[in-house]
Parts: sequence; C-alpha cells; structure tokens
Amino acid sequence: MPMSDQDRRLDPGTGPGVGVIEATDQSVDVEENLWTDDSGEDLQGWYCIATDPWPCPAEGCGFVANHITAAHLVICWPEMDDPNLLTHAQIAKEVGRNPRVVEYQTGMGAACSYYQWIAAGRPVHGIRAS
Repeated sequence: MPMSDQDRRLDPGTGPGVGVIEATDQSVDVEENLWTDDSGEDLQGWYCIATDPWPCPAEGCGFVANHITAAHLVICWPEMDDPNLLTHAQIAKEVGRNPRVVEYQTGMGAACSYYQWIAAGRPVHGIRAS
C-alpha cells in the first residue's frame, strides 16, 4: 500500500527530495565587495572607539584596525556618551583591545554611522573564531 501524504509528513525520511547532501569544497576566486556607507553623511566630529591594533579575522585579510570597525569602516556615534558606544567600548575592554573614546577625524579612515551599520544588517568582513 502506498504511503499517504500525511504519513510522509510524519516520517520526513520518506518525503520528496530526501537524499544525501554531500559537502564539497568549491572554493572560487571571487573579488570581495565590502559594504560601504553610501549615505554621504559627514561624521567629522562624531565619536569612535580607538583600540590597540586588531587584525581583521577574515582569512587571508591583511587589514589591521586601530578602531572598532565593521567591514573595515570606523564605526562612529554622534554623542560621546551614547549607550551603544559605551557598550561596544566595554566589550572591547573585555577582549583586551584597550578602548579609548576619541573624536573621529577623516584621517582615521573610511567611516560609517553606527545606526547606518545597524540599518544595513550589521555587515562585517570576518568573525573571530571562538
């Protein structure tokens, strides 16, 4: 007797499309496109978190950050006492980055607003292994 649709739903091992997934390494040379803050907002005079040098965790990336960054952009906040800035500074302290709140200057590198970064889905270049 053939299995009913109800029985298939109850036993996922017999449903349509059931099979073996084979993991393979299919590395492809693809040029990475990092997220950029294209808002055009001038962040001069905002605040950021300077840190001891911290290498990008993405495999093969030679970027070394001297600030809290996301996708190699210095993250900036409009106020020195912004609760989100202070939270990120505390996290940086806990992992030994020696954080210091400083006024952002364009010479520090490309930057983005913390809130633009959040709105963009918090893009990053790499995540440090636990």
